[in-house]
Amino acid sequence: MVPLIELRGAVIYSQYLEMPVLQSYLVCALGNILPMPFVYLFAHKILVWGADKKYIGKIFTFLLEKGHRAGAKLTEKAGRRGSLLALLLFVGIPIPGTGAWTGTLGASILDMGKKSTFVAVTLGVLLAGAIMMTAGYLGFNLL
Repeated sequence: MVPLIELRGAVIYSQYLEMPVLQSYLVCALGNILPMPFVYLFAHKILVWGADKKYIGKIFTFLLEKGHRAGAKLTEKAGRRGSLLALLLFVGIPIPGTGAWTGTLGASILDMGKKSTFVAVTLGVLLAGAIMMTAGYLGFNLL
């Protein structure tokens, strides 16, 4: 569940420890999916809360407005399905900084819907987990 390491590090480590593949994959994926609703709900609420504060208000307002505009622009260009596919691939391709936390935070700021964000990020987590689990399993079992 730790940001940055998330599922990507956990599945590789589970294969290093020679844990069962399916159980490791499921536990790692669940651990990565669990914080998503909290990140989505509280990130946006914190930005809204801070928008009228004296010292942080300008930054929080800027982030909210920029996110809303960027979300509208993305939806206009790619459509709703295209935006969700982009989010799924953003989370699903396992490179540093593109995990469930970042994807969910971005979706929250971009005003993507809760349910569609949850589905897209969950599918992205499952994709990233499958890629990393396969790499870890093959890597440690072929050595």
